[in-house]
Amino acid sequence: MFAVIKTGGKQYRVAANDLLKIEKVEASVGDIVEIGHVLAHGEGENVTFGAPFVDGAVVTAEVVEQGKNRTVIAFKKRRRQNSRRKIGHRQLLTTVRISEILLGGAKPTKKAAAKAEVKAEAATEAKAEAAPKKEAKAKAAETAAAPLFKAPKGEPDDLTVIKGIGPVAAKDLNEQGIITFAQLAKLTDKDVAKIDEHMPFSADQIKDWREQAKELAAK
Repeated sequence: MFAVIKTGGKQYRVAANDLLKIEKVEASVGDIVEIGHVLAHGEGENVTFGAPFVDGAVVTAEVVEQGKNRTVIAFKKRRRQNSRRKIGHRQLLTTVRISEILLGGAKPTKKAAAKAEVKAEAATEAKAEAAPKKEAKAKAAETAAAPLFKAPKGEPDDLTVIKGIGPVAAKDLNEQGIITFAQLAKLTDKDVAKIDEHMPFSADQIKDWREQAKELAAK
């Protein structure tokens, strides 16, 4: 038997013993929670739809873990205005295991699991998820430590002379090894693509700076 439930503004198709993450539910690990918003239920080809919910239908679930989703980054920039804004958000989530699909006002039969067993299971799953995250962070730190280009010897140029490059953008370019007009003027299309991938500047923006740098480097 399966059911379609609605919780946290989202819909899920679930069956007994399914493990899923939903928006945060106020409950402790091991508790049994009831989800009364059942949109439909069925077995095989026999499906019953609610209007909008099925009367007397309830889905019970056991809370396995309370946690957070991955960080979502919202990044906004305006071309040639030196304007950037970065906002992060982490949605609170509850991991649950579907226990029963009850119809006709039936009462739940499963009780809360032993706290120790649930905590041990949650700790094992958390360790399994933490391993790839640590590896990804290590790779990100290694990538961030090395600049994209090797800075030439000598005095740096004032990159803010180029229209569209403000103090913040100039600092970012300097940190990635771009410090002179001549260096910026000699960027290849491959270099432009690399900057576009790793820095908050568009390819068109970088190409415009390159053309201005050619004129300044020739003086």
